[in-house]
Amino acid sequence: MSKHSDLQMRMRAGQARAIELPQASITRRKLLAASLAVPAAAVIAGSIGDARANSHTQGAQSNAIKNTFTMGDFEVSTLLAGTRTVDNPQSIFGMNVTAEEFAAVSEANFIPTTAAQFFFTPTVVRAGNEVILFDTGLNPAGITAPLASAGIAPEDVTVVVITHMHGDHIGGLSGEDGTPTFVNARYVTGQVEYDAWAKQDNDNFKAKVQPLAEKMEFIGDGGSIVSGITGMAAFGHTPGHMIYMLESGGKQLVLMADMANHYVWSLGYPEWEVKFDMDKAKAAATRKQMFDMFTADKIPFVGYHMPFPGMGYSEARGEGGYRFVPVSYQMML
Repeated sequence: MSKHSDLQMRMRAGQARAIELPQASITRRKLLAASLAVPAAAVIAGSIGDARANSHTQGAQSNAIKNTFTMGDFEVSTLLAGTRTVDNPQSIFGMNVTAEEFAAVSEANFIPTTAAQFFFTPTVVRAGNEVILFDTGLNPAGITAPLASAGIAPEDVTVVVITHMHGDHIGGLSGEDGTPTFVNARYVTGQVEYDAWAKQDNDNFKAKVQPLAEKMEFIGDGGSIVSGITGMAAFGHTPGHMIYMLESGGKQLVLMADMANHYVWSLGYPEWEVKFDMDKAKAAATRKQMFDMFTADKIPFVGYHMPFPGMGYSEARGEGGYRFVPVSYQMML
């Protein structure tokens, strides 16, 4: 008998046994308990599938998706503010490697070379009386919908932290008419980052960021947002790109923004050049330095463009690279 025939027989036998099982008495209480036992990740994955099927742009269908957990005194929510498919990913990632190497790495990680899925994931942290939003997505509608899913109205946000000044991080600061989205918030960003963009002739920066300058607090490496949230210099992607360490209840979590923009082609291979890194050599050095630390200390992180919910760990892969290990239930414990 062939292995294929044997497998079919075992499958049929298994199906027969399943059919012969006595029917259990299913009460409303049991059904409710079963539904509560479904991991949050499974619910999130199902929602993303629906969103992705309908989205090749910013993904309006994804705007109600959140991932919330507690970390000491903090309540943290990663918010899916959009997702889109991008063609020809090697025009963005791995620009300094051959097409053959790019294809081999992609195949080994079960991802195509013809397209990539981008995710846009701001994070909101409730810390005491503060509601702190890290980055604002592409536009006001894109951020206010997922905030609403977390029970937060724009006027509830007390602090807006901008990690860097690319359009998909500052787009939700205000509407097309210049009306601020977060009317009760103060704003925090890196001094180096702001100064670098202020010297450029950038319409998006002028429209979204400069009008809020008088309400902004500028910090550097080691600067504090509130107790337990500290800025860390992670320059390279932009001149003053900042990431943020959250510490509470003996736990740590890093919001790494765009330090690595893809879980394989950027995180896994930190020396691969990324189109959007303004200083490619510095960005690569920063990735290696930071992921060495995250790996050694087993610190989880949130990546703005990682597959939603954007959270994971890194482990050493050899040859100077890393492997992204997605979170499962660690943050629920």
